[in-house]
Amino acid sequence: MNDLAERQATIQDHAAFLEGTHKFQNDIEMLADSALIGTILETVMLATNMRFAAVARVTDDHWVACRTVDEVNFGLRPGDEIEIESTFCQYVRDTSTKVVFNDTATDDAYRDHPIAAKFGIVSYASIPILRSNGTFFGTLCAIDPEPRDVQQPRSIAMLEMFANIIGQSLEAEERLEAQEDMVAHERKLSRIQEEFVAVLGHDLRNPIAALDVGFRHLSNEPMTEKAQTILPMMRSSLRRMNDLIENIMLHAKARLGGGIRITALPNAPLAEAVTQVVEEARAANPKHEITLDLNFDRPVSCDAPRVAQAISNLLSNAVRYSAPNTPISVHGLATEDAIEISVANNGPEVPEDLRQDLFNPFQRGVHAAGEGLGLGLYIVSSIATAHNGRVEVICERDVTTFSFKIPLLST
Repeated sequence: MNDLAERQATIQDHAAFLEGTHKFQNDIEMLADSALIGTILETVMLATNMRFAAVARVTDDHWVACRTVDEVNFGLRPGDEIEIESTFCQYVRDTSTKVVFNDTATDDAYRDHPIAAKFGIVSYASIPILRSNGTFFGTLCAIDPEPRDVQQPRSIAMLEMFANIIGQSLEAEERLEAQEDMVAHERKLSRIQEEFVAVLGHDLRNPIAALDVGFRHLSNEPMTEKAQTILPMMRSSLRRMNDLIENIMLHAKARLGGGIRITALPNAPLAEAVTQVVEEARAANPKHEITLDLNFDRPVSCDAPRVAQAISNLLSNAVRYSAPNTPISVHGLATEDAIEISVANNGPEVPEDLRQDLFNPFQRGVHAAGEGLGLGLYIVSSIATAHNGRVEVICERDVTTFSFKIPLLST
């Protein structure tokens, strides 16, 4: 391939931009649809009486139109490229100096200039566009086939101001694009991590279930006094591990699926479900007195297993933060249009400035004993939200009460 053919093969045009394959695709896209750039070019033409204005991307080897306003039919559109040697902008790039003349017929420097003659340029202005760090991007150009008074100081000052604004806007667009790319990348990584956690939690269920069955069998076998002490502790740790896995699984599913999903039944066995989790908490924490008072005197419409999971998390939280030898109470009440289940414990008060963050994921109280992931209260809040309800926390006289409130859902 000879030099001429090779050069022609590198020249790109508007069609390449429309196809999304242009070498300077990102640069052109930043400018081609910008309302600011369009306004600047229109203002340049209005103030100078020039009938062609453009912002060009200029490198050592390329001159590419990124945005044009053309009233003289030069035929240049976004993506169109002309040989860099055929432009004054090569000199502007090499020297970072503007090129401005009113009339090639009378200008001492550009009279009978071959580039002006080739394109029919009579009056011309090309102003360098620099980023704030001094790197060269391209030029702000204004052209007309007739003489125009563009060399007056006000016109040059205006063109230089607009070139500076374009340079600043380019940096803002590039920073925004970089941030959007980073956010998209972080979202992708987050999704991969959540999918991994969901799979891991699912795979951990089988060994947990096997251990539970094994512990149940051991409890029916003759044991030494020491074994009788150790086995309940092991079962308590297993239950705690199972709760952690359930919370992780629910969090991952909620993130991947857009929120926790519930299945409300018109006459849900809520009392039975809450009673079961309270009994499990009593068995796992024999040193704590846990009282239960449920008064559901009418059919309850809700997702009972999910509500029970929320109460289980509130109980785990109460056990973790309650003062030694103090009771934990669970109260449930059904009104005409809602249910409220509260879990109260004596212990250190939750600081006022931390209460608003308690229900965010991976948040833990200041008195946490080093266990837990900080997902429990977040899951409670998510389950309440899925029921169109809410969770409230009240601290009075060293008693902390979490109230789980949800309306009775229609089916």
